[in-house]
Amino acid sequence: MKTLIIFNREPYDSTDVTWNGLRLAGKLRENGAEVRVFLMNDAVDLARDSCRPPEGYDQDLSQMLKHLIANGTTVKVCGTCMARCGLYKNQPYFDGAETSTMQALAEWVLDSDRVVTL
Repeated sequence: MKTLIIFNREPYDSTDVTWNGLRLAGKLRENGAEVRVFLMNDAVDLARDSCRPPEGYDQDLSQMLKHLIANGTTVKVCGTCMARCGLYKNQPYFDGAETSTMQALAEWVLDSDRVVTL
């Protein structure tokens, strides 16, 4: 089963939405699903080394994403959003996060059994 998770939110937005989405991605992988992640809007910060947990937050969301990548999850980042969005505009992205397009996202949506947006 192919599951696509689309992240839209700033990683540390005073909610646990991104954290829970990353946890879900990990559990889906553990249960045999092919998981693909697409980052757009302010979620692009998730793939930047400059994105750090705020004081008092006990989870490093970028490290969680790196762990997913290391375990075979494909991660694509909206190329337009890379320059336009996020708190860390124009800062580099870490290895494993591929620059992508809306066309690639459309293809992933059509090719997925499940699509989750957060």
